[in-house]
Amino acid sequence: MNFHQEHQASPPGTVYDNATQVQQAPQTVPLHGAEFATDPNAFYDYLRQFGPSGPVELSPGLEATLVTDYAAALHVLQNPDVFARDSRRWRALSEGRVPEDSPVLPMMMYRPNSMFSDGPEHLRLRQAVTDSLAKIDMHRVSRNVERLAAYLIDQFSGRGKADLITDYAQLLPLLIFNDLFGCPAEIGDRLIFGFSGLFDGVDAERANEVLTESLFELVALKRAQPGEDVTTWLMQHQVGLTDEEMIHQLVLLIGAGAEPMQNIIASSLRLLLSDDKYAGGHHSAGLLVEDAINDVLWNSPPIANYAVHYPVYDVDLAGSKLSAGSPVVISFAAANSDPSLSASRQTLSKRAHLAWGAGPHACPAKDPALLISVLAIEKLLNSLPDIELGVHADSLTWRPGPFHRALNALPARFTPVRLERRAPSPFPGDGRSAGNAPSQDPRGKGQKGSWWSGFLTWWKV
Repeated sequence: MNFHQEHQASPPGTVYDNATQVQQAPQTVPLHGAEFATDPNAFYDYLRQFGPSGPVELSPGLEATLVTDYAAALHVLQNPDVFARDSRRWRALSEGRVPEDSPVLPMMMYRPNSMFSDGPEHLRLRQAVTDSLAKIDMHRVSRNVERLAAYLIDQFSGRGKADLITDYAQLLPLLIFNDLFGCPAEIGDRLIFGFSGLFDGVDAERANEVLTESLFELVALKRAQPGEDVTTWLMQHQVGLTDEEMIHQLVLLIGAGAEPMQNIIASSLRLLLSDDKYAGGHHSAGLLVEDAINDVLWNSPPIANYAVHYPVYDVDLAGSKLSAGSPVVISFAAANSDPSLSASRQTLSKRAHLAWGAGPHACPAKDPALLISVLAIEKLLNSLPDIELGVHADSLTWRPGPFHRALNALPARFTPVRLERRAPSPFPGDGRSAGNAPSQDPRGKGQKGSWWSGFLTWWKV
């Protein structure tokens, strides 16, 4: 019996007084912990009783309002004059009422990039981003996905088993971005270490330090040696970004691109390898890959709850009272499952879902992200035609956290591939494969696990 069946009359997080057996419902619904990660839809269903939005706790002591209604979500996303993105408006934070050690605070604090800006400043930063992304050669992206995917698959194809997240879905977007942003090997290795550390929550302080240092080095390098890459195009844009602004745009573009893409690839592979609608036919029908991705964007959007807004003044949102300066989080996942969308959901319309956001802050890199995801999945399935899940689908677990919908692991098995020319291990001298990567030196010195430089070496062979 699942959570929703057991607690139809009780809100998530309800506790009971042992003496009176009276339900003691929480004032806010917790969106953290294993229970939420296991069955978030039960939480969204309960929150609908509050109307278009309901009270939630993103982490212990950090409260917000979650918008679960599709029309209300669109209204917030499309009205920046009323709902601002600049978190310096966050009243509870400025008044010292937010726990300083909150694990979600780094995702909500102000940064001088296009995501956390409004008005003319947002237009200025957004223009630099969109103009630079528009220069990406999609044919080049296709070629690079092909060779980078082949490199990663080579690292584990001889084992007959792999974790499709740590061995593939997590690394591929970061390697692709290293190429798109013009990273030389040594800087690229440290960027991968930094972003992976932040995503995994492992020694995040050191990972953030390494990431910042590496990006400053990349910016300095591109000022001295410009190239045909996104970093150079951002730097040369007419809006004249400072070095600090460059760093924050790069963190946004790489970080906000890699984590969602990892989740799209992994969740789509989960469907293709386990769901009766897809399993069995994925080797010959390319359209099934796109259908699976669209299914994920509707039903398990990689960023489930985010796009934090702050009302400029006290406002009524379809009957819900929202206070000025209070965090209002958009639930893309709940909005996509809004009962009023039943007609659209029956056809899984590619235009109706909110996985890419909407309004002035909608994702500017949707097309490259979709292309990379489709090609990455097709390359894996074509390279390992008998691949299947290594565990029962029901035993897969999800990473806790209020913002994303992300699998912990995706074990798979397949017939080992014997290659005439196997790619050299990126761990010289120890013969280990990608799935057994040793710990990395965050400074890039004496580093064993050097993914970007390892790929560059492999490609030259």
